[in-house]
Amino acid sequence: MKKLVYLGVLAGVSSASAGSYEDFFRAIKRDDGATVQELLQRGFDPNTVDPEGRGGLLIALQEPSLKAADALMQHPQVDVNRLNAVGESPLMMAALKGQLDWCKRLIERGADINKTGWTPLHYAATSGNMPIIELLLEHHAFIDAESPNGTTPLMMAARYGSEDSARQLMAAGADPTMRNERELNAADFARSVNREQLAQALEGYAREYAARNGSAGKR
Repeated sequence: MKKLVYLGVLAGVSSASAGSYEDFFRAIKRDDGATVQELLQRGFDPNTVDPEGRGGLLIALQEPSLKAADALMQHPQVDVNRLNAVGESPLMMAALKGQLDWCKRLIERGADINKTGWTPLHYAATSGNMPIIELLLEHHAFIDAESPNGTTPLMMAARYGSEDSARQLMAAGADPTMRNERELNAADFARSVNREQLAQALEGYAREYAARNGSAGKR
């Protein structure tokens, strides 16, 4: 199937530029910014996707290949909001990798802070990167964004991020009473990885939050 996708991608590329297609993604993998820049100057489309549907900028940030990413970001037509096949954006990848400076650059270029499904804040919470969480919240990230299965950034921080990042989201007003499709809340996420002290803190915060806002486990 992957070969068929690859052939389908190449079908839309002239035989003369097929080699450039391969050179482009090879250069990104090697973090060869000079070659990426040369190909772009020759007219190669900076938004070309690989056989897995990933744009060059997202791949460069995922590797990370930051020289290649820099070459792409210098191109005026690069799409900073191009999603891969599972809905991930370059900003989400930079947030997951803890690349604060790249998050700032992407936001300056118009990267979407909020989107349907998983969001950059989910990914920042997963990595537990507090400066990136703060940056996203400063740019009006929806603190209680729900993934397709109802998971919130606070839940991700409680299980996968740092305990401090979970407390940061609590301090910023995240709703600890929300539950995902499996009826799990943030305290349940913390307890699932034996973060008992954090789970208790989340439960105490949830009681205060519910009393203050009149909510209890909304979805």
